[in-house]
Amino acid sequence: MTQDSDLSSRYAQSIPDCPLVEVSGPPRERGRQYGEQAAARIRRGIEHYTEQLEANNLDAGAVRRITSHFAENLRPEADDLLDEMAGIAEGAGVDVHSIMLLNARTEVLKIARRRQKGLPDFIEPDGCTGVMVEPSATTGGALIHAQDWDWKTECAETAVVLRILRDDGPDILTFTEAGGLARAGFNTAGISITGNYLESERDYRTPGTPLAVVRRRALEQQHLAQAIGIVHGTRKSASNNIMLAHADGVALNFECVPDETFPITAEAGVMVHANHFTSPAAQVRVEDRGIANMPDSLYRDLRVKALLAEARVRNGGLGVEDVKAALFDDFQSPWSVCRPPRRSLSNNQSATVAMIVMQPAAGRMEVAILPALNRSFQTYDLPRRDCPQV
Repeated sequence: MTQDSDLSSRYAQSIPDCPLVEVSGPPRERGRQYGEQAAARIRRGIEHYTEQLEANNLDAGAVRRITSHFAENLRPEADDLLDEMAGIAEGAGVDVHSIMLLNARTEVLKIARRRQKGLPDFIEPDGCTGVMVEPSATTGGALIHAQDWDWKTECAETAVVLRILRDDGPDILTFTEAGGLARAGFNTAGISITGNYLESERDYRTPGTPLAVVRRRALEQQHLAQAIGIVHGTRKSASNNIMLAHADGVALNFECVPDETFPITAEAGVMVHANHFTSPAAQVRVEDRGIANMPDSLYRDLRVKALLAEARVRNGGLGVEDVKAALFDDFQSPWSVCRPPRRSLSNNQSATVAMIVMQPAAGRMEVAILPALNRSFQTYDLPRRDCPQV
């Protein structure tokens, strides 16, 4: 039995669940509630990233200095989110710098890579395949927004769905690593978001806003225009692809580098994106360095587009099951759209950690943990209520 088969067998025997964490109240209080409810998973996530950073010669003091820098860079515009992170730390009984690490882990891991000497060439990026289907292209007339999240297999044990009941804006439902502010999700104003890894030559020249904060800020907005402003205008430390949609029918994709953003619109009501730049303007202006790390990105989006096109012709439109079937694609496994646990080029355990399928108009999110091994979905709802006007 291969090492990859051992990994698959281990997780197939016991698929982790993805608990719902519900919080409410002002930032500090909802942070405490979050930390108390997800304490064990938060500590597991901190332990995982701390071990990896230590293995890459970034000690606790260096991590503290880096996370402090990110925190200071968020003041004063994001004092409320810093307050919420402090509450998470209090509730979980951990250091606030560790919560900042969870929310800036993409940035901190990359900084560790840049500092390391004589170690593997790169740290495994969180490659993902995202799909948005506008209402005009669906059989039910409702937007579908979905994603396969590819990252470290161990994160299947730290995933949560966070339901945030807010007095200062729309309620939010987001799938994230425990302790994180947001990852994939939607709000009661109909705005939904997912993110995909990109890499360019402009990354990490200057500090920027952590991606978890960008996603959370977008989900806090009442109007799509405000969310677009957050995604398009916030300076980031590194490249990233952000897929943003509204339940009433608009799907937009933003290929972001730290100092520039390239919007892409859906084709015939469908948008698919993996982990390479596809905007003609970006392809001319940006050096795409992600393909070297994830060459499978070049065919993952082609596979999903082709499978969706076939289903659309067959059914006269696309439904949730069609989107799921495309994201379950195992062509060239384990280098596939839906990948089982395997060793990455940098010797990390990598897998499609979760498939997230959202129907914002219905207030519904479905999550399958380790979908290459498990096709069972947990369902989470975000009940409609009057959104506080801010």
